[in-house]
Amino acid sequence: MMSTLRSVTGRRVVPLDEGWRLALTVPGAAKDPGDLSSALDWIAAVVPGTAAQALRDAGRWSVEQPAPLHDQDVWYRTRFAGNGRRTLRCQGLATLAEVWLNGTLILASDNMFLTHEVEVDLVGSNELLIVFRSLDVALEARRGRRMGRARWRTRLVDDNTLRLMRTTLLGHMPGWQPPVHAVGPWRGVDMIEEAGSIKVRAIEMHATLDGDDGLLAVRLEVDCDGARPAAVLATGKESCSLTWIGDRRLEGTLRLPRVDKWWPHTHGVPTLHQVRVRLGDTEIDLGRTGFRSLEVDRGDDGKGFGLKVNGQKIFARGACWSAVDLVSLAGDRARLLPWLEQARVAHMNMIRVGGTMIYESDDFFALCDELGILVWHDFMFANMDYPIADAAFRTSVEAEATQFLRRTQGHPALAVVCGGSEVAQQAAMFGLPPSSWKSPLLDDILRRAAAELRADAIYVAQSPMGGDVPFSADSGISHYYGVGAYLRPLEDARRADVRFASECLAFANVPAARGADVPWTDPDRWKAAVPRDHGAPWDFEYVRDHYLRLLYGVDPAQLRHDDPAHYLRLSRAVTAEVMEATIAEWRRAGSSCQGAIVWMLKDFMPGAGWGVVDSTGAPKLAWHGLRRAFRPVQVALTDEGLNGLGIHLINDTATAVRATLTLLCLQEGERVVMRRDHEVDLPARSNRTLGSTEVIGSFFDITYAYRFGAAALDATIVRLDDAATGVRLSDAVHFPLGRAALDVDPGFSVELIQDRVGWALRLRATRLAPCIQIEDAHYRAEDEGFYLSPGEERVVRLLVIGTSVGAPEGEVFSASGANGARYGKVL
Repeated sequence: MMSTLRSVTGRRVVPLDEGWRLALTVPGAAKDPGDLSSALDWIAAVVPGTAAQALRDAGRWSVEQPAPLHDQDVWYRTRFAGNGRRTLRCQGLATLAEVWLNGTLILASDNMFLTHEVEVDLVGSNELLIVFRSLDVALEARRGRRMGRARWRTRLVDDNTLRLMRTTLLGHMPGWQPPVHAVGPWRGVDMIEEAGSIKVRAIEMHATLDGDDGLLAVRLEVDCDGARPAAVLATGKESCSLTWIGDRRLEGTLRLPRVDKWWPHTHGVPTLHQVRVRLGDTEIDLGRTGFRSLEVDRGDDGKGFGLKVNGQKIFARGACWSAVDLVSLAGDRARLLPWLEQARVAHMNMIRVGGTMIYESDDFFALCDELGILVWHDFMFANMDYPIADAAFRTSVEAEATQFLRRTQGHPALAVVCGGSEVAQQAAMFGLPPSSWKSPLLDDILRRAAAELRADAIYVAQSPMGGDVPFSADSGISHYYGVGAYLRPLEDARRADVRFASECLAFANVPAARGADVPWTDPDRWKAAVPRDHGAPWDFEYVRDHYLRLLYGVDPAQLRHDDPAHYLRLSRAVTAEVMEATIAEWRRAGSSCQGAIVWMLKDFMPGAGWGVVDSTGAPKLAWHGLRRAFRPVQVALTDEGLNGLGIHLINDTATAVRATLTLLCLQEGERVVMRRDHEVDLPARSNRTLGSTEVIGSFFDITYAYRFGAAALDATIVRLDDAATGVRLSDAVHFPLGRAALDVDPGFSVELIQDRVGWALRLRATRLAPCIQIEDAHYRAEDEGFYLSPGEERVVRLLVIGTSVGAPEGEVFSASGANGARYGKVL
């Protein structure tokens, strides 16, 4: 396994992706292809893909009622033409696999995360069979092996014996995903022909910075037919000679003066450079790389954790990643791009791949490079006590780590490499002593591999990690669910002194109202999609209802009974608003927090899952809330009690911004009782806080903290507009009496308009309209959840869902509870 190799002159890679068939047998019924019954029922299969995918396509399996697959042997077969010496490459076999070519066993694998390359001889018409043996049978056998007794048992997974196997935990975590078993050639199967005079055996590529210069170090191991040719490494206009070290190895370092650096897209341009090596007449395309530096910022007290990219502090924000599709485990560019674009449009600059998932594909990293999204990637270890003392297990894990780190070399997006998720946390929560929190796997083996192969990335042993216990919020890295699962008040986000939340803010986020996508009328389906901690008597809908009561002052159960439509609208609104308020707290100047990664980006199935994007790819209101909270140029508000409002002005971009700051205090959502306008300068990559008294110029009880008589206001709006163009950059709203106090009809007017781009709505309100939601069966709004100021006009684009169905037709609602305003066809 090597760094990404795009192409080599004379090297031909042929994907074996056609003609595959699949059949199921009872475990052990056929020990080799010769034992296969002629009566087997073979169906078409997709490779790369899974057995569940093939069975689903044949109408024999469904994600709604997933039949188990680990209790069977699964056979794949295909025929292909070819003669002579070739290399067979299997990039991922889930999980216990035997590969047979023309009746001969050529490979056996028990680690779904390994790529295997085998030299083979083809004989014209060739038959390739791969059998995936029953995982249930293997687990039963391994229970009797002496691989070390587990010091604890996690409730995360359905079978703790999985700690003995190198397979994904996806499909084995009840409470938030269906039991979809990963079986099959989930990554590609290729046949490689080396016909040129140069054969590349290994590559290492490291892109680093030396001041403002880029340094590109490349090492190659090659086989040459004949004399060693001159070698040149080139990127753009720069090039240098490579030096031969012995007969097969060559290396060199190219310096690029004042190189254009790679930045997260929120802070600059993610510039990439094409890299090629020329050896005589042979050209080796190594793809694109970027130059950036990374440092850990521990803060003034040494207890923090944050990232500095190119010397600049970065507030890392984004979401945890799962997989494009739980059934197929697809990792191709076409399937990945829409989801990662959703992250980028929401101003996310980091994606975390947790240890319960799969190692992501080369296309995933290439897209994150292009989009300017940092990647935090765990090794696939989570919650369990792994048998690293077992020699075979350790050897397999070392190969797994080496392959992953080598193939991600040159990808600037990979910023944090993490040993695993919640391993020490599990030990600590079970009351085991601190000596049990350490692991030679996470603290030694994986750390050494990362230092050798990805020294340009940050290695952390575990997530969470730091403090008196591994999950302390006020030290290092935490999984912060104080606001969320633990039902703490919003103020806990500051009180907990969070330093970096690599997981946070998990809610049962309600999707948009589009009929079948929200099975509200089917209580069993609805509840099946609501996540819960396995074994807990509560679920995350209960958590959401807690904050609905806290923020809106309603009885969720009564509202759900009396007005289910309004209950759903408020339920969408409340998780978005809790996320916005928490991120505002963490992004302000003076906050101890340097990162917030929300759990999670996407759902696996329709309903109110953890995802901020639903299973069809449509953003939920929570996604819109995060998009506002994550804006690179941002104004945010926090209630500082007797000190008034904190007005936080953030400019993450590389360009200074001159803006007009407008402060409006409203009574009854309409009458302006205070207005101030100021010109403000936001230097590039700056963060500062203004007090409301500083902006107003005199005392005004803007937070209703002194309570001298009745409140003079029920809402404060702060807007930030570009001073030259008047374009809205950001806005924020504060309710000193709480959101429930503003219970007025916003006085909507809605106009449906059409132009050369498509359809849009022109919205106006006579009073403050909180949390706008647009409901249309065939269109979704480009922006939702915003606040419409009295007298303000805003144009919102409508994006068609699926194929065009004519003019939009729907209704606009506000969280105030007033009747909606219809648009389109009048019924």
